[in-house]
Amino acid sequence: MVHGDVPLVVCVSTDVALRERVVRRLDDCGTVVLCADLSELRAMLFPAESRVPAEVAPKTANGPVKLGELMIDAAGHLVTWRGEPLGLTRLERDLLGRLASPPIMVWTYEQLFDTVWGGAYLGDTAILHSAVKRLRRKLRAAEGGPVVETVRGVGYRLSFRPAPPDQRPGPAAIA
Repeated sequence: MVHGDVPLVVCVSTDVALRERVVRRLDDCGTVVLCADLSELRAMLFPAESRVPAEVAPKTANGPVKLGELMIDAAGHLVTWRGEPLGLTRLERDLLGRLASPPIMVWTYEQLFDTVWGGAYLGDTAILHSAVKRLRRKLRAAEGGPVVETVRGVGYRLSFRPAPPDQRPGPAAIA
């Protein structure tokens, strides 16, 4: 600390015992802010800001998002690839919906945290990486389906695997 600055410690955890330990250990070293989740922290830091709660805010466009043979219907809680439903959780569906929403681009960690989780990015990407890993595992089952690509140090983007040679349209199909 420089020139007698007082540190600010922020602990965001749903674990009450952890928050109590933080208070006991750091109580005499500065200001300690304890919150159960990011929405509570956001409300504390920005009380005048009226935000729609993350669980109510739309994650994708108003209607279904359609990208080639991928269709994501957030309102209907359904994702299909070539007409076949994919068994995704709400979080995986929201994440895929964000990646598939126009414009198709690299979505940064910050943008994904804000739009999918409805919270501020605090530098820890473990929850995002874990969700992407589960989503990738489920998307591998979709033959020729979407792929979540990593843009190292930046975020993720959605792309599509090329169809196997026996499934590509021949010259007669193109004409």
